[in-house]
Amino acid sequence: MLDRLETTLRVRGGVRLEGSAATHGAKNAALPIMAAALLAKGTVTLHHVPRITDVSVMWSLLEALGARLRYEGAGTVTIDASNVAGYRAPYALVRKLAASFDVVGALLGRFGRAEVPLPGGCSLGTRATDMHEQAFVALGCEVRNQHGYLVARSGKKRLTGANVEFRIPSVGATKNALLAAVTADGTTTLRNVAMEPEVVDLANFLIAMGGRVAGAGTDTIVIEGVAQLHGVDYEIIPDRIVAGTLLFCGAATRGDVTVTRCVPEHLRVVLDKFEECGIETTTGQDWVRIRADSITGGTEILTAPYPGFPTDLQPQATAFLCTAPGTSVVEESIFNARFSYINELARMGADVRVAMEGNSAVIKGGVPLSGAPVEAPDIRAGAALVVAGLAAGGETEIIGLEYIDRGYERLEELLSELGGQVQRASGVTQWLEPDGLFETSAYPRVTPAAS
Repeated sequence: MLDRLETTLRVRGGVRLEGSAATHGAKNAALPIMAAALLAKGTVTLHHVPRITDVSVMWSLLEALGARLRYEGAGTVTIDASNVAGYRAPYALVRKLAASFDVVGALLGRFGRAEVPLPGGCSLGTRATDMHEQAFVALGCEVRNQHGYLVARSGKKRLTGANVEFRIPSVGATKNALLAAVTADGTTTLRNVAMEPEVVDLANFLIAMGGRVAGAGTDTIVIEGVAQLHGVDYEIIPDRIVAGTLLFCGAATRGDVTVTRCVPEHLRVVLDKFEECGIETTTGQDWVRIRADSITGGTEILTAPYPGFPTDLQPQATAFLCTAPGTSVVEESIFNARFSYINELARMGADVRVAMEGNSAVIKGGVPLSGAPVEAPDIRAGAALVVAGLAAGGETEIIGLEYIDRGYERLEELLSELGGQVQRASGVTQWLEPDGLFETSAYPRVTPAAS
């Protein structure tokens, strides 16, 4: 049964955040790892899978291909892909989620062929597939775009190992090449690859299933293909973007916030920027603390592939810098349409100007923000509006909570643990999941029929 209502989040600002909150499993690791389960002979058990709507879409996509999934409680999901026989992914699901394109590499690794619609998801700019196709062709596939689908097929079930050098580090292309090559015949060497922690987690998952992968976390990955992968019990890494978002919320309210169940090294560049602004940072084995009692000024940020500043924290950083004294500059080098939320910050009184070429923003900080009705255009922009709303005077109503739910598991509850006054203000679209994984309105069940 489908029940669609407008979704909003109400944020009452002016409250200093204090205390501790824990992150959930990383969205950008869980999604490709779920896709990789298609390669396993045997059941895969995943722990710390975030209960977010992007996971719901991937869940539905795997089911559409024939996999059986079950929620075991406490963030644990089992995936049995033994009955998967199809290699054509439905458009109605792939259009909702860019990460659904990860199934191309997994299907090629399993069947030697795949037919998957071109990726969708948030409208952040151009999402080229040329580097994905480069890897597939090198591994022995014939690739073409046909009626909105990428169609790739090899003359034999197992692909052939190859050397691939990407023109720029691409997270998506690196993941897909890994998934396609892990069961290929022979050795594959990938150069100039993405080094993001989520890519490393995918490689570690493949290794746990019996894959032979070396070099993940460096710019060169070597894969010795194996004929078969087995089931495994695996824990997803913590979500560094959720951790960073909570820290920016704390900084914007001049708070004292500790984020637990995180990997401090994954946040090193973010902590460096906090320190440039005069914020005190301390770290432990699996926690980070910031104390933002006094902020001395702004900073300059350039997004870049890991270990550079993550593009998925750029909007939250911009919102925080609107509260910092002085002038800051934020330059976006990954996506060409990531500043779509700037007009919403301006509605709250922020003094932000986007350069003519559209890839950088100049922020004159320290101007008081005031609550206003605003709209989230994508996941991270929605989080940025939460950051601004917490710092603003009065109440901010954020339309588009469904975007925030795509990447954050009950963000309002995490912020409430820190003393924030954040509430869901309406019903949401809901699809009821028979086994209860997405039984509440916070985690909509997405199916092709609902599109």
